[in-house]
Amino acid sequence: MNKNSVLFVVFSAIVLFGYFFFVQPKKPAEQNAQTQQTQQTANNGSNVSGRTSSKDFGAAGENKGSKEILTSVNSDNYKIVFTNKGAGIVSWQIKERNGQWINLVFDSSTPVMTNFPEAAYVKIPQKAANRIAYKYESSAGWKIIKTYELSSNSFMHNVSISLVKTKPSAILPTVALSWGPGLGTDAKELSENHAQTRVIALNSQTGSVKTFKTDSASAGQFKWAGIDNRYFLVAFIPTNPSDFSEVVPVRADKKAEPVVQLTVVPSLTESSQSFYADFYAGPKGFTYLRSYNMGLEKSVNFGFFGFLGKIALAVLYFLHQITGNFGWSIVLLTCIIQILVLPLTIKSFRSAAAMKRIQPVIKDIQTKFKDNPQRLQAEMMNAYKSNKVNPLGGCLPMLLQLPIFWAFFTMLRNAYELRNAPWILWVKDLSMADHFLYIGANVPFVGSYINLLPIIMCVLMFFQQKMTTATSDPTQKRIMYIMPLVFLVMFWRFPAGLVLYWLTNSTISIITQYFVIRKDEARVKHA
Repeated sequence: MNKNSVLFVVFSAIVLFGYFFFVQPKKPAEQNAQTQQTQQTANNGSNVSGRTSSKDFGAAGENKGSKEILTSVNSDNYKIVFTNKGAGIVSWQIKERNGQWINLVFDSSTPVMTNFPEAAYVKIPQKAANRIAYKYESSAGWKIIKTYELSSNSFMHNVSISLVKTKPSAILPTVALSWGPGLGTDAKELSENHAQTRVIALNSQTGSVKTFKTDSASAGQFKWAGIDNRYFLVAFIPTNPSDFSEVVPVRADKKAEPVVQLTVVPSLTESSQSFYADFYAGPKGFTYLRSYNMGLEKSVNFGFFGFLGKIALAVLYFLHQITGNFGWSIVLLTCIIQILVLPLTIKSFRSAAAMKRIQPVIKDIQTKFKDNPQRLQAEMMNAYKSNKVNPLGGCLPMLLQLPIFWAFFTMLRNAYELRNAPWILWVKDLSMADHFLYIGANVPFVGSYINLLPIIMCVLMFFQQKMTTATSDPTQKRIMYIMPLVFLVMFWRFPAGLVLYWLTNSTISIITQYFVIRKDEARVKHA
């Protein structure tokens, strides 16, 4: 590997390292402060783009001091707490496969899905336990009835809002389906939650997902609109998208937690109108979301090489049916990939071995023509050509692995299927760094845990670099030996599944390279 190739690989590693460690979201404490800034805007959620504010919708002031009444509804999949204030939701906990409960309401002091949060609704008795209905009558001459229908065995539910004039001269108010500020997650994801939370919608014509920053858009063009983070999604799927007016992202400022709103502006001439929507509130499991056939699975971000990530996930699922373990599935998939690229790998290793073999010749040329750069380059190229050596050939395996590496990285970080999936012994979650030993103190770049897989990977990479280093230049040798340390730092907090992939890849490469080198040495010896 020549100097330019070495520098390219080092630079690529530094870029990856910098991206992961320095493009960081706000810490949880900062997020909480930002959430408080967003609450005032979010509490008036249903009125952001409407004609009726919370100050003039009628009897808001009359109900401001009314007692809050909470209603709990539980199933095997969820625990939900409704409030009569704004007919909203105080807590929405879902159960994960490992038994952990996650509250999708980011801030329990700010209920979600409220309409006129200052109003005290009256709960309407229902025969079905999974049906919750609220009614509010305004002195301005209209009433609102809001009904939730909950599914006991899935994460898909239904909500309806009915507006009725009680006075002919009344104007029906603008309302909205909304969630936020923010979307809940577990404690270990809080540090990244702010950066990962998005307001998104699926365009029904193009099939692409739009991420909203500040500008709103017409709701009729979208099949669904929602809010998501790395592992969870809340999405509103209107029965008739044209009934809704706009998809509105609400933020107090750029650093605040967002609110998604699907607004409704009722007709000025109708005396009553009703609006219906299914809504999903649960995990972002790609395979599970795809089963709904609504395009919800497109909320899962597989990154720039997304097609490779989807293929990798599909193969992992197939292998998981055989092994029953996603860790061993990653090992098997890595072996399959290595088999597919084996001809190119062998060719590149032979090139690296040839480079190492002709280093004495290259060193003599460098000494002889050190004062004549043009002649030096010409003689070196002649030496490469006569010995049938490609100086860039040794870089091919790494360059070939970069797209696969990125596809694996984004898939392992964003695919809910691998969340909390164990491998063996201390590796309990392939989507997180493996925590082998707790050291207590929070050491810079290290954290509070010793992660064993990256250390093993570093040792293997050192031996691999020693086997492949063909240069006689001491500076380039030092760079090649520093590479394992660079990767150790870079991989330290990467998902255990990704480190397992790279570790398996390095192991197979070392074995392949060993036999290639032995065969090459035997061929040269008998030549």
